[in-house]
Amino acid sequence: MTAPLPREVLEPASRATHCMIWLHGLGADGHDFLPIVPELQLPQDTAIRFVFPHAPVRPVTINNHAEMRAWYDILRIAEDGMNNEHIEHSSRLVEGLIREQEAEGIPSEQIVLAGFSQGGTIALHTGLRLQQRLAGIVALSTWLPPVPELHAQHTGPNTNGPIFQAHGRNDMVVPHMLGDMTRAALEQLGCQLEWREYAMGHEVCMEQIRDLSAWVQRQL
Repeated sequence: MTAPLPREVLEPASRATHCMIWLHGLGADGHDFLPIVPELQLPQDTAIRFVFPHAPVRPVTINNHAEMRAWYDILRIAEDGMNNEHIEHSSRLVEGLIREQEAEGIPSEQIVLAGFSQGGTIALHTGLRLQQRLAGIVALSTWLPPVPELHAQHTGPNTNGPIFQAHGRNDMVVPHMLGDMTRAALEQLGCQLEWREYAMGHEVCMEQIRDLSAWVQRQL
């Protein structure tokens, strides 16, 4: 049996009725997006549990095989440059997190799955193939590689569900072109896509946080 993902958790003041699972980027960890929670400025009575899992530690080829927290190994930024087995494994781990929340009384329809950069790839792949309906998917500064064997799995109910996708026009890590390619793929699937782009690099800006907060409140 695969061990559950270690994680950081922020509980609401009252019993949690909703959940947001947030996947960090390459080389970061679950602490990376903890500071964004107060910046979202959600209503005081919003009973959302925030779960920030830590990715497994593994060597990353594109970073000279250095060991770091990574949802999958990257050989190069190209459609054949990602370890599909790692993507599948991380996706199963995230599905386990969703099942944990369901077991604690939060239905999948009240769970938002979010991810930044590499974490966004896992959020999209997991959410699009999941057979339970989610409240929505958040994909920040990320891309969905055009890998046929992965895309063939994207047949779940969230393929026509709400997605918030955002990208920096000056992103030098995951170029804007890849984000735009993902936007087109999601629109072709029939997703209820809210696409935003900002004058920023591979990062998160305050304008984006405000837009995301409004979107989260609409979904939950």
